[in-house]
Amino acid sequence: MNKKKATLIGLLAILLWSTMVGLIRGVSEGLGPVGGAAMIYTLSGLLLMFTVGFPDLRQFSRRYLLAGCVLFVSYEICLALSLGFAGTRQQAIEVGMVNYLWPSLTILFAIIFNGQKSNFLIIPGLGLSLLGVSWVLGGDRGLNIDEIISNVISSPLSYILAFTGAFIWAAYCTVTAKYANGKNGITLFILLTAVTLWIKVFFSTQPDMAFSLPVVIKLGMCAIALGFGYAAWNVGILHGNVSLLATASYLTPVLSAALAAMLLSESLSWAFWQGACMVCAGSLLCWYATRR
Repeated sequence: MNKKKATLIGLLAILLWSTMVGLIRGVSEGLGPVGGAAMIYTLSGLLLMFTVGFPDLRQFSRRYLLAGCVLFVSYEICLALSLGFAGTRQQAIEVGMVNYLWPSLTILFAIIFNGQKSNFLIIPGLGLSLLGVSWVLGGDRGLNIDEIISNVISSPLSYILAFTGAFIWAAYCTVTAKYANGKNGITLFILLTAVTLWIKVFFSTQPDMAFSLPVVIKLGMCAIALGFGYAAWNVGILHGNVSLLATASYLTPVLSAALAAMLLSESLSWAFWQGACMVCAGSLLCWYATRR
């Protein structure tokens, strides 16, 4: 496969992943936060079995398998449930933006734990990302402390899960870079996420799943976006322009918000877009701080 084609496939992965916020929320509205997530990861796992395949676990280090499983499953559950438990669709999009603190946090963790070299730009980069999220949560007036507090209090579980998830994914990326040795355990991790969610479904009280044509369509689209997204990303990283893909991935918050607003039929304020751009700019600044 030539480099240009592989890069385009990698960019397709970014587009697919950018639909996840809107699609997960749409599925959870019909099937419930936990049940909907369980269905999504079950179908995605089955798709990955046919695209990426099941990994040969003998080739993996035990340290990576243990840490990778725990961190990946924890993150995916935090992400899916933070979107599902959000009070409104607007809030779900805001929660999705909180999740996108992970690019900046990943670079910070790489500096602290993996010895990644950086310069002073990492500090304003992190500050700009945090300011952007605060700007998003501040509502129509931007950075408004009272509005931020009101938002968080109205749906604390969603915001706590999203914020925690950002740290967990940063930790997962750090562990993967250090211990994975190029191995890809994504199929195993997705299937374990599904199993964990089904255990939660069967051993707790959950709302009935209301299947309808729109929900089934969103469920299929979400499973494809998640499953094929990882497969396409692998192709891009292995054979494409990695620098271009890395740069494009830091623009995901804006693209994700735009697609979520379209899928959920929500209009977002000018202040929201300002905050989203700040998150992207902060992530890019953190990334640039590590370039040599």
